[in-house]
Amino acid sequence: MPNKRSGGGLSKTQQAAKFLGVSVLAGAVLAGIALPAFGSLGLAAKGTVKGFDELPANLKTPPLSQRTTILDANGDKIADVYSRDRTVVPLKDISPYMQKALVAIEDSRFYEHGAIDLKGVARALNKNAQSGGVAQGASTLTQQYVKNVFIEEAGNDPTKVAQATQQTIGRKIQELKYAIQLEKELGKKKILENYLNITFFGEQAYGVEAASERYFSKHAKDLTLDEAALLAGLVQSPTKYDPINDAPTAKKRRDTVLMRMAQVGDISQSEAAAAEAKPIKLHVKRPKSGCTTAVKGAGFFCDYVRDELLNDPAFGKTAKKRAARWNTGGLTIKTTLDPKAQESVEASVKKHVYQSDSVATAVTLVQPGTGKILAMGQSRPYGVGKNETQLNLSVNHNMGGGTGFQSGSTFKPITAAAAIDSGTDPNLVEPAPYKMNYPSPVQTCKGTWQNSATSPATVENESKSEVGPMNMKEAMAKSVNTYFVQLISKLGVCPVTQMATKMGVHRADGKKLDQVPSITLGTQLVSPLTMANAYATFANKGVYCSPVAIESITTTTGKSLPVPKSQCRQAMSEKTATVINSLLKGVVEDGTGTLAGLKDRDNAGKTGTTDSLYAAWFVGYTADMAGAVWVGGPSHNVSMRNITIGGQYHTQVQGADTPGPIWRDAMSGALAGTTSPSLPTIKLPDMKKDKNKDTHKNDTKPGNTDQNTGDQNGGNHGNGGGGNDNGNPFGGFFPGGGGGRHGH
Repeated sequence: MPNKRSGGGLSKTQQAAKFLGVSVLAGAVLAGIALPAFGSLGLAAKGTVKGFDELPANLKTPPLSQRTTILDANGDKIADVYSRDRTVVPLKDISPYMQKALVAIEDSRFYEHGAIDLKGVARALNKNAQSGGVAQGASTLTQQYVKNVFIEEAGNDPTKVAQATQQTIGRKIQELKYAIQLEKELGKKKILENYLNITFFGEQAYGVEAASERYFSKHAKDLTLDEAALLAGLVQSPTKYDPINDAPTAKKRRDTVLMRMAQVGDISQSEAAAAEAKPIKLHVKRPKSGCTTAVKGAGFFCDYVRDELLNDPAFGKTAKKRAARWNTGGLTIKTTLDPKAQESVEASVKKHVYQSDSVATAVTLVQPGTGKILAMGQSRPYGVGKNETQLNLSVNHNMGGGTGFQSGSTFKPITAAAAIDSGTDPNLVEPAPYKMNYPSPVQTCKGTWQNSATSPATVENESKSEVGPMNMKEAMAKSVNTYFVQLISKLGVCPVTQMATKMGVHRADGKKLDQVPSITLGTQLVSPLTMANAYATFANKGVYCSPVAIESITTTTGKSLPVPKSQCRQAMSEKTATVINSLLKGVVEDGTGTLAGLKDRDNAGKTGTTDSLYAAWFVGYTADMAGAVWVGGPSHNVSMRNITIGGQYHTQVQGADTPGPIWRDAMSGALAGTTSPSLPTIKLPDMKKDKNKDTHKNDTKPGNTDQNTGDQNGGNHGNGGGGNDNGNPFGGFFPGGGGGRHGH
């Protein structure tokens, strides 16, 4: 007499067990067409064979999540990344011992029964009915495989995982329906192969190949009898039988598997005894996943590649689809990373800035004309430990970076490019006093900027000796603030922000560039990658190419996936780029950037230092490589005065003395053993000061820039501007202005 609940009647579990028992005895399950369903089974109550038949029969098997391998430009591995460490292998590449061991311990009648084992079900139902619960399971290997598919589909969603693993008879019926389908469609061998590739073996290893590599550092095809028995025993409870953490328990389980293999005739008793006599000998390969394992300090670049896939619509129309593609993995991603350039960046960073310093540095190298990112490194390694970070200081916020850093005077060449491209003669002479008010009003894209009449914003140069009159060549070499404030005041802010946009310069925090004259002094928050790529435009005859990190992507089947290509556009005329090359060569030859200059090839660049010395920069290029170096506090809050960086004491840090040498050493190593084409340049005349001519003495007074005189005759402006521009319609004065002080 079956046990009854208080109140009389059978429990739901007992009712279901009894009902299923009747179905089994009736042979309905054997036919694979009849199994009534009702509420107590967790399904809609129909009470007929039709209910079972109407359950979905098409099991949609998700692609198995596998590791993705990221390669450098030479095809060498940077890192393996995965949400689940798995390598899918065919049955022929799995040891026969492994195949037999798994079947013996999990479903010894696997090759004899259909989707379910009728004897096993009857035995389990009888025990479960007696206990009033689920005391014994009767799932076949096929049904277990179906459950694993549900788990795989659930991914890392804990709610879905719980639903996929819930022990209800309703779930068992659903598994049975799909199992019947798979037995018909796949056959035993394929089901076994799929099972061995999908199931979890503990220690982050999914599938037998990953498990074999994890525990024994060998391929699944090379597993010996005792090793195969150990892995097969893990399937039931990877945590309980973990050989790394509990070897005695794992050995008992292994020996149970060996005994079962002998019982079913897969091996002889003597073979089982010999294997049982062997101690567990592991050769553990610890899990090594993610960008923390990247070689040559390429963790940040690795992370950038990941964000590229997650952000670019080329890899999926929605964020959800892109995330699913990344999590599924199984990709081989060949990137643009140049190993020699990356090694050089790492060596230079470690030489000049220590991991424990109060400030950090970030360096990015790119290739003009292709947009390829060649190297990316920083002084605080990729990680979560002390003085480590996962914040990529080289890139924008939406690509895993922060909100960027003010660029200081490295922005001045962009103002110069906008002016020259608009027709301004580079020989334009400005009075450039030591200190002045920002001129006002200044034309912007949406109106005008006005300086305060009561408390006007002022700008001053780094040194009182830096006073005009001077032309653009001298002003660029010495990084004279007042010259460039006067230049943007005449030109207007809009042409400058438009030029910046064409050169790919945008704020790292995603906001629009501010329409203010102080933009010429580098007040906007930008990333090193942005600045490196912008300067590559000068090297590439005025053609800007958007940055790219991925060369190709292939799947496990060898299929190539489309990858986004660099988008190139003419940002300025070739003549303008040539003039900028000439100006910036002067910076490294006899200007503020002499400590950065390369001695064995044509190069050009610009230093930059921000207010309160919160950031220092050097951005430069050869014809075939451009790079940006930033040094500062990652939170933009360390004033670099009386500070020790890389073991060297600095009274105050400038773009020339710290970022400059980092750039020089990084570029030298990256380009070692190569030759670079010459940069296209023109000869720019030096400034000739004539004491007999009026040099705008009045303009040395703050705020007086004589906007209303000299527009057409240029007589009061030395060798430049106005009428001395040989008819240049842009040689005269434009409305001008700004706000802020940024030095060299």
